[in-house]
Amino acid sequence: MSYLERVRALNPLVHNITNLVVAPFTANGLLALGASPFMAYAQEEVADVARIAGAVVLNIGTLDEKVVHSIRLAGQSANANHVPVVLDPVGAGATAYRTETVQQLVRDLRLTVLRGNVAEVAHVIGVPWTIKGVDAGAGEGDRISIAERAAQQLECIVVITGQYDIITDGYQTFIASNGHVLLTQVTGAGCLLSSVVGAFAAVAQPGDDLLSSIAQAVSFYGVAAEQAAALTAQLGPGSFQIELLNQLAKVTPELLSAHAQIRQIRGGVR
Repeated sequence: MSYLERVRALNPLVHNITNLVVAPFTANGLLALGASPFMAYAQEEVADVARIAGAVVLNIGTLDEKVVHSIRLAGQSANANHVPVVLDPVGAGATAYRTETVQQLVRDLRLTVLRGNVAEVAHVIGVPWTIKGVDAGAGEGDRISIAERAAQQLECIVVITGQYDIITDGYQTFIASNGHVLLTQVTGAGCLLSSVVGAFAAVAQPGDDLLSSIAQAVSFYGVAAEQAAALTAQLGPGSFQIELLNQLAKVTPELLSAHAQIRQIRGGVR
């Protein structure tokens, strides 16, 4: 059974502390995929929800002191109960507060996956890279090297998305080339991917290759985007956004296998 089939069969609970801009889109995307979204933010309950979740997805898109505290509580509970933690460092590098917050979170929490653009991931590990709002700008350095360095430093899987996507644990590295430029014209497309990654992480069993599970999640999302773009050609990003939700439900393991463009560029043993 593929990881995609497992998600649809097991309907994992994915606890999201995400930003206000993307919460409905994220919840609808997880439902379309076949997962069960739980959007809990209150400090009084986040630890309890994290404890029973299949995965916890933490997103710093709209920060304030209370949100940061809830993120920390949920992450600590997930760590204590062996629940995968996905961190999306939205806009890391855009402001000192945002950067300092995410750098403290990665010190306080044990991450399973860090998912962001190259500028965000670079700033998490203290590497300078231009950022405009939440979008990556120009930078010096190799995206693959940044991903692998971050994975080794943080001891987690790192996903850097962009023109092509990098998935690495610092020793084995995959490149996924699926996706479509329209993803950059829909607010929350990256945030939803982080939650899809969470759903795939939730169904990985002890002894499974977690890196392969995350790589399949990224590839699946890219194939869904390609299918949505093909069906909404000339209609614009609004139609694409709705069709993306449809395709998250409709892409089959067979379609994924036929269209996935993913290759391993580096392999190794820890």
